[in-house]
Amino acid sequence: MKQPLYSKQVLKLTGASSLEEIEIIQSLWSGYGKIARVKLYNFHRKTAIVKHIVPPSKSNHPRGWNTDNSHQRKLRSYMVETNWYKNWTSKINKKSRIPECYGVASAGNNQIILLEDLDARGFDQRKLTISLTEIKSCLTWLAHFHAIHMGKSPNGLWPIGTYWHLETRPDEFKLMAKSALKQAANQIDKTLNQCKFMTIVHGDAKLANFCFSADESKVAVLDFQYVGGGCGMKDVAYFLGSCLSENECEMLEVELLNFYFKSLKESTIGIQIDFNELEKEWRQMYPFAWADFNRFLMGWMPNHQKLHGYSEKMVEKALKEIN
Repeated sequence: MKQPLYSKQVLKLTGASSLEEIEIIQSLWSGYGKIARVKLYNFHRKTAIVKHIVPPSKSNHPRGWNTDNSHQRKLRSYMVETNWYKNWTSKINKKSRIPECYGVASAGNNQIILLEDLDARGFDQRKLTISLTEIKSCLTWLAHFHAIHMGKSPNGLWPIGTYWHLETRPDEFKLMAKSALKQAANQIDKTLNQCKFMTIVHGDAKLANFCFSADESKVAVLDFQYVGGGCGMKDVAYFLGSCLSENECEMLEVELLNFYFKSLKESTIGIQIDFNELEKEWRQMYPFAWADFNRFLMGWMPNHQKLHGYSEKMVEKALKEIN
């Protein structure tokens, strides 16, 4: 059987006697490699996940964004993810569960991140639709993640997390139609980045990156390419937008924000912080976080389903605050 290109590095990282590629789980965005499940022989886990990053000579973006900006952003994102697993995961515990990293390796432009197989550890459920119980499990994860990183400087990560950050998206911004939001985009970005209370944000906290246990009570999270500094509302707004309809966003806003801040307060016990001041600031930032992501969508895909009445309402709130 032909061995995959990453075999030598994986065997060196694990000390396993041999491996077998069981399946390719998915290709990486724009053809930058693949994620595969491997069987390991004489290792303390029977299976593992290999994220094999092989930058193409020519990008093949599904929406045609084959620019140097796009290419350099992706290359940097994989470096950030490698740094995350090497240097940042010691503080993570079961309340903000992520896959254990068995090691990272590189050979030229190729990178390997070897991770725990979460399916084998009880997080084998993926969701296209989500219950209120599951939403709250995800918000609990985010609250704890934000709490344990509160005030931390994002060394080795993105200075400003999220994949839609204005500074890293000049191509999309250029194509954005003229509007009050485009005119205010820099001020919205500046407001979010000058919060008194900053943490580390996941940066791509969409439903697809959450892995659920069978009983819905526990979640683990994947994909740390855009982890970095920021206001926690960026993750919260983006997550809710990824799993709720326009009407659900409107109907559940109060309940879910209250739940997130209750979880955040519980998670910050023992941390020297004025929680009332934090909550006041971040609640004010919620419309700004929505507006910031709307700005990206309006340049990237202006007919996107997430551009709806509720998101427009959030934009109007942010613009009113600025003016």
